[in-house]
Amino acid sequence: MSPPERPGSGVREDARDIAFMSRAVELAALARPFTAPNPWVGAVVVPAGGGATHEGMTAPPGGAHAEIGALNGALAAGVAAGATLYSTLEPCSHHGRTPPCVDAIIAAGVARVVIGIVDPDEQVRGRGIAALEAAGIEVTVGVLADAVSEQLAAYLKHRRTGRPWVVLKMALTLDGRSAAPDGSSRWITGEAARADAHRLRACSDAIVVGAGTVRADDPALTVRDGGVEAERQPLRVVLGTAPREARVRPALELTGELTGVLDELGRRGALQVLVEGGAHVAHDFHEAGLVDRYVFYLAPALAGGDDARPVFSGPGAAAITGFWRGRLVSVERLGDDLRVEVGA
Repeated sequence: MSPPERPGSGVREDARDIAFMSRAVELAALARPFTAPNPWVGAVVVPAGGGATHEGMTAPPGGAHAEIGALNGALAAGVAAGATLYSTLEPCSHHGRTPPCVDAIIAAGVARVVIGIVDPDEQVRGRGIAALEAAGIEVTVGVLADAVSEQLAAYLKHRRTGRPWVVLKMALTLDGRSAAPDGSSRWITGEAARADAHRLRACSDAIVVGAGTVRADDPALTVRDGGVEAERQPLRVVLGTAPREARVRPALELTGELTGVLDELGRRGALQVLVEGGAHVAHDFHEAGLVDRYVFYLAPALAGGDDARPVFSGPGAAAITGFWRGRLVSVERLGDDLRVEVGA
């Protein structure tokens, strides 16, 4: 039976721990577009006697985990013994594509391991911590746990529910319109916002659109901008049937309930799904309560009338008491546009 998750027992969040875990979080962010279905993790090894630290981040699938990357540098410098290792996620304790990280940590003679959060994967979930403690290594869990949980939200949801984290992305005018009456929407936002949208694609394992959007816009749905060298392209998913000559092909065509669509994508290993529209698909995901995060690119433009197309196409709340209300996660200026991220 798996040990229970341990959210933060024994946490000693002093300035030193916060500083090195913050650096591990930064490293994990750099690995984000390249690691799925593995979690994006950052690690730092701090020698007992001070001096240069050694860093690692999760490599693409089949490559070294973050802890091993950091340890290899420390071992080469001869400073692993007695060191402290910081990792955003509990080190693995099972054989997958690579050997267990805990075995390498123990063999290196590390004295202390500081962990952001426990890994909810059933193959790990406390076992890594137990193995380290059984070897006499001091373990601290829960340093910057909130920041790490936010960063790994997609991975955590997939491991806990089997479904991917759903991000709904839309570009809109100040008066809340996503396209002109004739359906044209290129381009509502500027270059900086569009580049950021490509980074969002690069961090997603699948992109979902409706067949109507494919017929109207013929999107390619590939990562090709934003300063991200995409070593892998997201799976392109069409709700319905795409025209034979559509640029989105080859694509996975799915029908049926959206919950079933998400279950299928989860079975395929998708940790994050990006819903790109159009307005009917956006409404359906929102109405079903299936969106985990909304990303709106807000342009300083006005459609100027009620005949332009809305963000959501379909019945909404009948009264203000029925409005969906979330929380602002972040607001960022991108050129002349704003990127507004909203969560539950």
